Amino acid sequence: MLNRFESPTFDQPLKLLRLRQVRVHCGLSRSEIYRRIASGDFPKPIKLGERASAWAEHEVTAWIAARIAQRDASGK
Repeated sequence: MLNRFESPTFDQPLKLLRLRQVRVHCGLSRSEIYRRIASGDFPKPIKLGERASAWAEHEVTAWIAARIAQRDASGK
């Protein structure tokens, strides 16, 4: 079952992004990323270990694409 951040096809190998890379990709602060995760508006991280997490790059990319589509749909 796909969630709204997943891509059904994988044209490129899966890649995990650490928080610093996610921040660069989406332009959000650490606290805003976690705020949006809590509200269900950002992909959840994948637990890599006790103190390490990462995000699936395709999910972050899909989130960014959805923001662009939302902007374009609003006509602004």
